[in-house]
Amino acid sequence: MENMVVQNSEGFPGVVRDGERIRLEPASDFEDRLEQIYADAEQDDASGYGLSAEYAPGLYAFLSRASGSRTVKGQLTGPVTWGLTVTRPDGLGILYDDDLADAVAKFLRLKAAWQEHALRRISPNTIVFVDEPCLVSLGSVFTPVPEGKVPGLLEEVFRGIKGIKGLHCCGNTDWSVLLDTSVDVLSFDAYTYASSLSSYSDRVKSFLERGGGIAWGIVPSDEEALAGESVASLRDRLEDGMALFTRDGLSLRQIVAQALLTPSCGLAGLSCESAERALALTSELSQSLRSRYVA
Repeated sequence: MENMVVQNSEGFPGVVRDGERIRLEPASDFEDRLEQIYADAEQDDASGYGLSAEYAPGLYAFLSRASGSRTVKGQLTGPVTWGLTVTRPDGLGILYDDDLADAVAKFLRLKAAWQEHALRRISPNTIVFVDEPCLVSLGSVFTPVPEGKVPGLLEEVFRGIKGIKGLHCCGNTDWSVLLDTSVDVLSFDAYTYASSLSSYSDRVKSFLERGGGIAWGIVPSDEEALAGESVASLRDRLEDGMALFTRDGLSLRQIVAQALLTPSCGLAGLSCESAERALALTSELSQSLRSRYVA
């Protein structure tokens, strides 16, 4: 139930789950329930769009244990990934249906608002990331994503986030589309794809100048790659990646000052021991860069 698309399908009308696959089978009340999503979005009423303990036991375990955090981060599936994964009865992703795609974005906006409200029990300072792995399909001929739809769908979800708005894509994509949204923090796999983002260094410069931040996923979430890395090797790799952006007038110090450091992607595929090591490396690498560039 904690599959990223399944988890955020709870409450959407007509959803039928088959393992980790989801399709819509509209019932007689389907249109009425869609209209309710629009009405609730109009009123900013997210009370009926929560994640239950059945769908999100990890979230509830976290909420019961965490306290006194300076900042707290949440995440949910983005409208492009959700809309490509959930299919209509004819097998086509609902992203390609303009009305359904709009309803999904409003639905996820309310999900984001509910989650942020829940996280603010821990800290008033929230970061909510919208996870969009399917944005790697931007420009693909095999899974064409209607590029013109993407900014509007993302902005609709961002409207539900009062704190810091994050966006994560774990592969290569057309970064200019994402940098031109109102996102505050862009998160990417810097371990593998630093050079792909550097192709848009002029857009990154504009993004940083308006106060944006880059979350550098520099600690690998692959077991074998992680085993071969240290703080020193990751610092060298990160500095080499950041240096690619300095040709458009950005200083390394500015890039570091507006950076977050993260693992490259989720750690669910690692052993507990390796996941703990990935988090420890992330923390130690952050301290190393702070002492070198920020302190």
